[in-house]
Amino acid sequence: MINPKDIFTISSQKQFEKMALKVFRFQYENNRVYNEFCNFLNTDVPKVKSLEQIPFLPIQFFKSHHVVSTTYPIQETFTSSGTTSPLTSSGGNKDDSVITSKHLVTDVSLYEQSYRTAFSSFYGNVEDYVVLALLPSYLERSGSSLIYMVKDLIELSNNEHSGFYLNNYDALISKLSQLKETGENILLIGVTYALLDLIEYASSISFPLRGLGGSTIIMETGGMKGKRKEIIREELHEILCKGFGVSSIHSEYGMTELLSQAYSLGNGIFECPAWMQVLIRDTEDALTYVDNGKTGGINVIDLANINSCSFIATQDLGKKQPNQLAGRQAGSFEVLGRFDNSDIRGCNLMVM
Repeated sequence: MINPKDIFTISSQKQFEKMALKVFRFQYENNRVYNEFCNFLNTDVPKVKSLEQIPFLPIQFFKSHHVVSTTYPIQETFTSSGTTSPLTSSGGNKDDSVITSKHLVTDVSLYEQSYRTAFSSFYGNVEDYVVLALLPSYLERSGSSLIYMVKDLIELSNNEHSGFYLNNYDALISKLSQLKETGENILLIGVTYALLDLIEYASSISFPLRGLGGSTIIMETGGMKGKRKEIIREELHEILCKGFGVSSIHSEYGMTELLSQAYSLGNGIFECPAWMQVLIRDTEDALTYVDNGKTGGINVIDLANINSCSFIATQDLGKKQPNQLAGRQAGSFEVLGRFDNSDIRGCNLMVM
């Protein structure tokens, strides 16, 4: 068995690669779905010596199979919304909205340790923030891993002002106005379209949100969810910066199938916690990788996914960049959108 402590204490690229190979072999031996997928690719397991040689399971398998690596009972079942790929700014394919992904979690404490440790490494102690959540699309359904995480962060903030807001923009605006006067650090995490709605509503009642100041972090996530027309990230962030009066917009990249999140502290450039990395695969050949700065499909290594699958080929398009933050061993990356149906049909590993 793998000790989770060894995952959350990774501090070098060498340690990451060693643990990733260990997790790969564990999941090959214990995850029936992943085992069959690797065998389909004729993977010679003893010869897998690098990250690039590890097979990445197409994310669609979480829609059609039970992807688990243990026989322990299921503690939580996280489900996707079925409308968009979470944490990107592109609409989903019609077929994707029919069957939702299911992440069967046999040890929810791994999830808690993952997001708590990651948040702390990027933002410090959550108790230093008032955590406000504007996540209507997620609150209105069950099984959201994002709601589970944010609810826990709200509780950990130990602040009477922290809390969720559904569609009551008046109450949220009133709270923001109150907090502006006290000078507290604010983290407002919102689904993208709802943040835009909030700005427009505030403007309609002549209440400027622009005076929130530098102690406020606006974090967008989840995209438009079919509620608004898609726009490019630069335009979106310009609108949000102007509407909230902040210099940058933060973002979170995660999804139902992952137990870890990457964060962007501005400009749409994401960084991973130490136990998570991305590789960018060629859009024409899913078994090869492209260089930094070139667009391709995002493959995620999430070592917190010990009990499901840590190696996932997503449907997101992106590209890697040099590190933007000191102390991070893996490269930064951008999320550019999603594969469309024609892209997926051209990649036969994604339609097994």
